[in-house]
Amino acid sequence: MHSALELVLLLLGASVLGVVGFRMLHLPPMLGYLVVGILIGPHALGLTHDDATTHQLAEFGVVFLMFSIGLEFSLAKLTAMRRTVFGLGMAQVLLTIVATMAFGWLLSVLLPQIVNISWQASFALGGALAMSSTAIVSKVLTERLELESEHGRRIIGILLFQDLALVPLLILIPALTQPSGNLASTLVWAGLKAVVVLVLLLFIGQKLMRWWLQIVVKRRSQELFMLNLLLITLGGAWITQQAGLSLELGAFIAGMLISETEYKHQVEEDIKPFRDVLLGLFFITIGMLLNVQLLWDYWWLVLLLLTIPVLLKFGLIALLAKWTGASTSVALRTGLGLAQAGEFGFVLLNQAGGLQLVDPLIIQLILASMVLSMLAAPFILEKSDAIVMKLSSNEWMLQSLALTQLASRTMSIQKHVIIAGFGRSGQNLAKLFEEENIAYHALDLDPERVHEAQAAGANVSYGDATRRESLLAAGIHRAAALVITYDNTPAAVKTLHLAHDLDPALPAIVRSRDDADLDKLRAAGAAEVVPEAIEGSLMLASHALLTLGVPLRRVISRVQAARSERYASLRGYFHGVDDQHDDAEHLQLRLHSVPLSEHAEAIGKPLGALQLDNTGAEVMLIRRGRSRIEAAPGTILLQGDIVVLRGAAEEILRAESRLLRE
Repeated sequence: MHSALELVLLLLGASVLGVVGFRMLHLPPMLGYLVVGILIGPHALGLTHDDATTHQLAEFGVVFLMFSIGLEFSLAKLTAMRRTVFGLGMAQVLLTIVATMAFGWLLSVLLPQIVNISWQASFALGGALAMSSTAIVSKVLTERLELESEHGRRIIGILLFQDLALVPLLILIPALTQPSGNLASTLVWAGLKAVVVLVLLLFIGQKLMRWWLQIVVKRRSQELFMLNLLLITLGGAWITQQAGLSLELGAFIAGMLISETEYKHQVEEDIKPFRDVLLGLFFITIGMLLNVQLLWDYWWLVLLLLTIPVLLKFGLIALLAKWTGASTSVALRTGLGLAQAGEFGFVLLNQAGGLQLVDPLIIQLILASMVLSMLAAPFILEKSDAIVMKLSSNEWMLQSLALTQLASRTMSIQKHVIIAGFGRSGQNLAKLFEEENIAYHALDLDPERVHEAQAAGANVSYGDATRRESLLAAGIHRAAALVITYDNTPAAVKTLHLAHDLDPALPAIVRSRDDADLDKLRAAGAAEVVPEAIEGSLMLASHALLTLGVPLRRVISRVQAARSERYASLRGYFHGVDDQHDDAEHLQLRLHSVPLSEHAEAIGKPLGALQLDNTGAEVMLIRRGRSRIEAAPGTILLQGDIVVLRGAAEEILRAESRLLRE
């Protein structure tokens, strides 16, 4: 038996190793927690025991997750998504429960000697199987830039209702275990308590919440704000528990109350560490429940319990999405995204096991199948495009049509800028380009945003910049530059790799939040990385200097010097078509990229032997593949190298001639 400290150290050490391993495999950390729980649990290595203390700690993980989900809910958001959430989502949950109850009844009729499942047990199992993993699916959709796509919105809408459905299911399942004569009165009493608590919290609590948060914020103490946040989360859970309801319901309502205030985003950031750590502990305890020996002994039954629910949910959700007006490809992608089990399914399954509604052996087998389905979820989502292509005969045609429309819009333009992402940053950039008469074309995955922007006259199309076909259709071979405006490093790296393979000489500028991924983005081929944190600090410094009485000219000089030191491209600029007509800029330094073709004079020679210094131009750097080579005199130039020159127009022409002459 471990002491409390030994147990904490063991869980922390195993969690770190599991998360590191799964991060290296580019898989969600949640799967790492599940595997860690399986390995250290009582049914495998036996390093930990499945005790009440561990489960109580793990339950707080679900409490903080429900609080975070409550932060994402607001009456306005629910109203906007009401057809998807309360139409498609409700239908999915109810029909999954009905199908599970029908299947349980059928087994009881056909195999009465082997299977004897009550309708209450079937209801509980149906509720558990109806859930999908919010954590896994939302993370994968975010990384694939599909959160705002048509199928992404449907998936999120269904997930929202599943999260909402957990609350009444947690109330209903225990009520179903009451004697039949008391069932109606138990349900009515539970409903009345829920209504009273909800009215008190939502209507009275909303006014109190805003008033109290304003008092706390005025104290200007981060420590006090954090303590208050923990008090609200756990206090809301305690109130609903005292009313005979679930801890999760109280945490969810507390999150909803804060979501209506202006402190929502700050709260969301502050609560994230508690949520992630405790939720990780929850998934470890779920993994500890898995009996590996039973999995080995009943592998065929586990495989059956894995296959049937996944196929059932996939088919049901795809049909419902198709029935509500989605195209075949969108319906299939929606079904694939939600076919797996979810974290709240474990909560309902544990509740059913604790109430002894289901035989422990069946609980273990279903638990094993749910864990395996969650382990398979990232791989299914990763291969969803290929699966949809095989299942939908018209998917190729639809994608070809979208790419054809994109290509037709960009076919007539040359030397344009491809803007990847048309959010706030992309739209501001496009306005500046329009004012300077610079051609551009933007790609974005939000169909509503694309439709509205096109109606307003913006040059934007629905397209995924992380796909080779979209970049080709956007005219990357004719483009002058690529600007990646979304703050998503994995997607930006993927886009940079594709752009470099298609056109190695194309300069790419990337937006990032800070310098954390600077080296990774530059190694992927970014000509420049613009961190928002640095730009914000420069603007803050400039206003502070002006306030302190420093002359405007000196402030501008200081900021420009800082930027020139930080950004190599500001020590010159790339030559444009109209530069020769601008006499004011004729004498300024500029940058120019020179790709070395197979017949270039410079191939095989050291840089110093070319005597480029005599031309007046300076070699800033040499790009070789995705690497940056230092411009040293002894550097041997190879075919495919891109030499970046800096100098006046005439100096660059002389240097380019010396590099390329045959």
